[in-house]
Amino acid sequence: MKKIATYALVPALVLALVSCGGAGSEGKGSLQDKKAALEKLKKEKVEKDEAIKKLEEEIAKLDPEAARSTKVKLVAVKPVANMDFKHFIDLQGKVDAENISFITPRGMAGQVKAMYVKQGDRVRKGQLLLKLDDAIMRQQVLAAQQQLEGIKTQLGFAKNIYQRQKNLWDKGIGTEVQLITAKTNMESLENQLTAAREQVKVAQEQLNTSNVYSDVDGIADIVNVKVGETFTGANQIKIVNTSNLKVVTNVPENYIGRIKTGSQVEITITDVDKKLNSAVSLISQSVDPTTRGFVVESKIPTDPLLKPNQSAVIRIMDYYVPNAIVIPVNVVQSDESGKYVYVMEAAGKDRFVAKKKSITIGEAYGEWVEVKTGLNPGEQLITEAYQNLYEGQLISIL
Repeated sequence: MKKIATYALVPALVLALVSCGGAGSEGKGSLQDKKAALEKLKKEKVEKDEAIKKLEEEIAKLDPEAARSTKVKLVAVKPVANMDFKHFIDLQGKVDAENISFITPRGMAGQVKAMYVKQGDRVRKGQLLLKLDDAIMRQQVLAAQQQLEGIKTQLGFAKNIYQRQKNLWDKGIGTEVQLITAKTNMESLENQLTAAREQVKVAQEQLNTSNVYSDVDGIADIVNVKVGETFTGANQIKIVNTSNLKVVTNVPENYIGRIKTGSQVEITITDVDKKLNSAVSLISQSVDPTTRGFVVESKIPTDPLLKPNQSAVIRIMDYYVPNAIVIPVNVVQSDESGKYVYVMEAAGKDRFVAKKKSITIGEAYGEWVEVKTGLNPGEQLITEAYQNLYEGQLISIL
């Protein structure tokens, strides 16, 4: 009976369409007539659809077997809801320390004469770590001091001569040239004395460079030099201070406009199973020409399990939308018109059909994608068995 009713209505609809098309093709009838004819057809279609639906319901009541024979697809649904959506940039980085110092000699490299530190020792800023050979520098200091003393003696003699010459000049004895010469000799020696004193200071400062001190507080992480060896400072002593730790990563340059100071950062240290929350504390002001990236740093709290150069997984949040409509990314399908999903819609008592809904998506991260338009909270999104569905297909919930 259902098929007979359907077949009876189709020829009438086709005949009406052909009649309308024929009138248009022959140029007969005004535009208003065509619009009126179209509205009439639409109205008839609605009436016929309602009649078909009513007949189907009556048949289902009179013939349950026929109703059960209609193909119904089992699906799973989930209500569309609002939730905060976050997009992260996933990167690899490392743990680093704010204060890592490679100790170097203040002067020239030299032979180690004494060591005052060993690997693993805790050292203080300004602590003496080792002493270099200073024999030549001590001789230079001694020579400078002896020269200074000699100039002092000469200056004392010159002052005495000047004073005597001045006394004679005051009594009208001697010549002015003799007085000026004595004064000039005295002033010249005074200048030499000043220079000699500075030379002693320079020699003493050079002597002090044979003592190598720590620049920072921390732990002697590397001590790779012994007494008798030459200390050049080439990664021979490394002092690490882990009281101020940070995580450092290199970010591709295409994210320059998406990261800023204060952006949320999630850090995972997989080796010690540590998860930390932080924020971007520093962004480098230049792009590395080799890696085509820029450096981002985030400070982290001190922890005895965290060591410089440990590997870290870093997630920097670059996009956030509160109360967004978010759905599983796998349910989104595509056709020539764009992206779409299927939702469940009621089609009568205890009857549900699949409805195709076109959507506009935003960012996607992990298993989720943001839906900007096309879906509303509360709609029943089909999340399983959505493949090969078609508009209006009868469905049932798993």
